[in-house]
Amino acid sequence: MINIPYRNFKQGFPRMRDLDLKSLRLLVAVCDHGNIKDAATQEHIEPSAISKRLAQLEGALGIQVLIRGRQGTKPTPAGRALLEHARTLMFTVDRIEADMAAFKGGVKGQVRVAASASAIAESLLDDLSAFMRDPQHKDIKVDIEERFSRDIITMVRDGVAPLGVCWDSADFGGLESLPYRKDELVLAVPVGHPLAGQESVWFEDTLHYDQIGLPPSTAVYTMLHRTASKAGHTLSYRIVVSNFDAAFRVVAAGLGVSVVPREVSSIYTAAGQIRTVRLRNEWAQRRFAICFRKRIDLTPAAERLLDYLCAQASIESVPPNTEPV
Repeated sequence: MINIPYRNFKQGFPRMRDLDLKSLRLLVAVCDHGNIKDAATQEHIEPSAISKRLAQLEGALGIQVLIRGRQGTKPTPAGRALLEHARTLMFTVDRIEADMAAFKGGVKGQVRVAASASAIAESLLDDLSAFMRDPQHKDIKVDIEERFSRDIITMVRDGVAPLGVCWDSADFGGLESLPYRKDELVLAVPVGHPLAGQESVWFEDTLHYDQIGLPPSTAVYTMLHRTASKAGHTLSYRIVVSNFDAAFRVVAAGLGVSVVPREVSSIYTAAGQIRTVRLRNEWAQRRFAICFRKRIDLTPAAERLLDYLCAQASIESVPPNTEPV
């Protein structure tokens, strides 16, 4: 039972009593099907029992939430508002059940990860695949969602995603974080471009060439504009694209240069479509971080994934020809 406290501020206002999850689940089923008969079949209950429960629900709320007619059953405006809350509750209850199952004979559950495009494009997908192939993790499911760094932090802070992966220069605003894998930003240029033969270059020295960039919400966008501003220049893009694949294609077409992760560019350089030039700027050597609210608040499944990703980062940091400790 969900106990909803109520304070009678105005005399005559209907008193809200206990609402049970079963009635709310039935409300969702009826609204999904548009009639009580099909909802009863789905929920393995008699239609009359559903009608009785929904009538009791309306009585407890003191307001009509469903309109019943020959064309079926549909929610009233108040019913639509209740339906939205009921769906949220059902989702939460399902997650609670999944998380509690993690304590029964092995780790189980579902982990939602919000990550930046750079992290996903480089190592994160490979690490997640290896994690899920491990027999110990066969009952753990992972949802990965691509977001900009500031949105990742918001999702983690609001509890929408337990884990977030983004550039460690981001403002985590009180969230806990642990280092993840390293990354290097390079300049992608068309074959035959004046910079194609350079071993390295300062980003500030590329500003007179046409630039291809990602949206303003990305961390790289902010860093590049800050660097240009400190050098007394204004960074303007000839083309703004939504992802790295599009950036590489535009560069390969000879329309400009773009700052991209080295690892992601390897497939294009191997195909002879572009050239990459090392950037001398300090920020070109960067590290990702895994952020979360508090370790103690993580589910067993989320904590297991966090430990695995951190272990992969530790292996990466071991110098060549050195065995990990």
